[in-house]
Amino acid sequence: MLKIGLTGGIASGKSVVAARLRERGAVLVDADALAREVVEPGTEGLHRIVEEFGADMLDGGGRLDRARLGAAVFGNQERLAALNAIVHPLVRARAAAITAAAPEDGIVVQDIPLLVETGQGSAFHLVLVVDAPEDVRLQRMQELRGMTAEAARSRMAAQATREARLAAADVVLDNSGTVQQLLDQVDRLWGGRLVPFARNLAAGTRAPRKGGPVLEPYRPVWAQQATRIAARLAASAPGLILAVDHIGSTSVPGLAAKDVIDLQVAVPDLEAAARIAPLLAAAGFPAVRGIESDTPKPSAADQSEWLKRFHANADPCRPVNVHVRAAGSAGWRYALMFRDWLRNDPSALRLYAAHKAGLAARFAGADTTSGYAEAKEPWFTGVAWPRMSAWAEATGWVPPSYAS
Repeated sequence: MLKIGLTGGIASGKSVVAARLRERGAVLVDADALAREVVEPGTEGLHRIVEEFGADMLDGGGRLDRARLGAAVFGNQERLAALNAIVHPLVRARAAAITAAAPEDGIVVQDIPLLVETGQGSAFHLVLVVDAPEDVRLQRMQELRGMTAEAARSRMAAQATREARLAAADVVLDNSGTVQQLLDQVDRLWGGRLVPFARNLAAGTRAPRKGGPVLEPYRPVWAQQATRIAARLAASAPGLILAVDHIGSTSVPGLAAKDVIDLQVAVPDLEAAARIAPLLAAAGFPAVRGIESDTPKPSAADQSEWLKRFHANADPCRPVNVHVRAAGSAGWRYALMFRDWLRNDPSALRLYAAHKAGLAARFAGADTTSGYAEAKEPWFTGVAWPRMSAWAEATGWVPPSYAS
C-alpha cells in the first residue's frame, strides 16, 4: 500500500487537505484523534500520565484534563519530552494497526502535526506539507481561532520552522490562496500521482518513462531530494544496507543532467542484494529485470566485479535509479570515483558536460533514453576511465570504508 505522511504548521490548512484525501478514497489516520484515543479512561496511556504528572491531571469525571496538562508542559521542554515519550509510541502503534488493516492496493494518509519534529519522514513513500506564509497563518489564528497575536506566535514557535518542513517535503501544497485552490491541488495530486503510484506499487512495477534525453541545468534541490530518498532506502532494510550514496550527474554541482536521481546502495554482497529486493520494492523501488551488470573497464576486467542489481521508482513523478552493488566491488568503486572526479576536477566536468550535450542533441527525438545511455558507454571506458584513474592516483583518492 502507498503510505503518505501529511503535515503542516498550525493554521496551514492541513485538516482541509486530510478531509479531501479521505473523500477521494484514502484511509485517513489522524494522529491528533489517536492521541486522544490512547489516553481515554482505562487506557495504559492515561495510567502512565497520572504516574508521571500526578492525579490532578484528571477532571472530576476521571478523564484527562487537557488544558491543565497543556499548561504543565507548555514552554517546559523536559516535561514535554516526558509526555511525548508516553503518548507518541502508543499513537504510532495504533496507527500501525490501522495501516495494517488497510487494503494492499490502498492509499493510507497519516495526518501527523509533528511529523518533522519527530523525524518520521522516512517511514512514508511521500511526505505532503501544507504550506502558507507565516503572516497568513498568524492572521487565521487571530481571526478564526480568536487567539491573541502573542499566543499565536508562541504556538508557531513551538513547532518546526517553515524552512524545516519545506526541506522535509516531497510535495508542497500551497495554501496561500482560496480553499478551492487548495482542493484543486489535492485533486490533481490524487489523480496524477498518488493513484498511479499506488497502482505501480501494488503491481511491483516501475513507473513508465517516455521521451528522449532532456538535460536541465543543475538544481540544488536534487541533493535535497537524494538525501530524503536515501533515508527511505536505508530505513527499508536496516542492518542489510551499508550505505546509500548519491551518484550520477545529479550529484555533481554545476553539471547539466536529466532529471533522474541516481543512488548507489552498498551491500555486503549480492546475496544481501537479493534479500533486500522485496524490501526496496515495498519502499517504492521495484526491481528491474535484465540489468545486472556494468561494462567492465580495463585493468578490472573480471565480470563478477561489475555485477549489480537495479531498481527504479514506482512514483510517476520522481524518476530514481537505484544501483545495488557490493561494497568494494569495481562497479561500486567506479561510481564513487567518477562522481568525485567530476566534483573536484573542473576540466573533467567540462569534458563530460560537452559529451553529454552532444549526445543529448543527437538523441533528442528518440522515444526513450536507452540509445543515449548506450552511446555514453564507450566514453566511460575509453575517455573517463584512464583520466579518472590518473586523477585518483595523483590525489590519493580512496573510496569510503563502511562499518560491517
